[in-house]
Amino acid sequence: MPLIVVALCAAHSNAQQYPTKPIRVLVPFSAGSATDILIRTIGPKLHEAWGQQVVADNRPSAGGTVAGSIVAGAAPDGYTLLITSSAFAGSAALYDKLPYDTVRDFSGVMQIAGTPLIITVTPALGLKSLKEFIALAKQKPKQLNFASSGIGSGTHYGAELFNFKAGISGTHVPYKGVPEAMNDTISGRTQYFVAPTLAAIPLVKQGRLQALAVTPAQRVAQLPDVPTVAEAALPGFEYDGWYGFVAPAKTPRAVIMKLNTEISRILDTSDVRDKLTAQGAVVKTSTPEAFEKLIRDEIVTRRKVFQAAGAKAE
Repeated sequence: MPLIVVALCAAHSNAQQYPTKPIRVLVPFSAGSATDILIRTIGPKLHEAWGQQVVADNRPSAGGTVAGSIVAGAAPDGYTLLITSSAFAGSAALYDKLPYDTVRDFSGVMQIAGTPLIITVTPALGLKSLKEFIALAKQKPKQLNFASSGIGSGTHYGAELFNFKAGISGTHVPYKGVPEAMNDTISGRTQYFVAPTLAAIPLVKQGRLQALAVTPAQRVAQLPDVPTVAEAALPGFEYDGWYGFVAPAKTPRAVIMKLNTEISRILDTSDVRDKLTAQGAVVKTSTPEAFEKLIRDEIVTRRKVFQAAGAKAE
């Protein structure tokens, strides 16, 4: 039998047996972030299904690029994955040079969720509406600090998009993750934060963060009294974040599809779907190809917004 046929047969056999050891999932943001919440919801279910541990490895830094570098350089065997957010496209749109090629060095596994964001402000400002906040920001150009979970992250992009559409300018303060950004907004070190619902809703309900508006086209069911940005001040405004899994490029197609099929099944179970929905996420699954296209398209869109807003990779 020719060597190439033997190699293909061995690869197919390995894919069929996958997984035979623990799976390491790089998490680009800190504990308590949306990506962290998602893998700690999905990971135990994969363990139940396959009998192999799914190890969440938090590497929060540089808007997710540190975690991305690790995965890009890992063996393409399905045992090292990245659970990522729209920051994956945002970093590619904002940085002139990354330690990897966002399109070439990864294989899409699937989108897993979308999440609205919330325009939150520190309660210390004493504001009650988005129009009041925009008026204040226009009175104090560059004097209000806005937090993000990292340069190029979905929270950074969401804030820059909002600033641009509202005609305001703030000073960007990037953090390693959502929890750190929320904590400093609560304390008043930063004045506003465009926060993902997955992490922010509990703090909004506790009164620790003031929610002025939500970013999607429709109101968020968990915050029915909070208007959309379009309703509150900026007609036509709409933005949603997204999350998904990628693997190193050249990961066998059979392994990619095995992951896709099992994660899709998990996300379709009522307990997982209900848990994520209660926290403001929207379960959204996709084919590997559709997720790769989403990433490519988002790089183009985000680059245009960052350029228009004058955002820089500080």
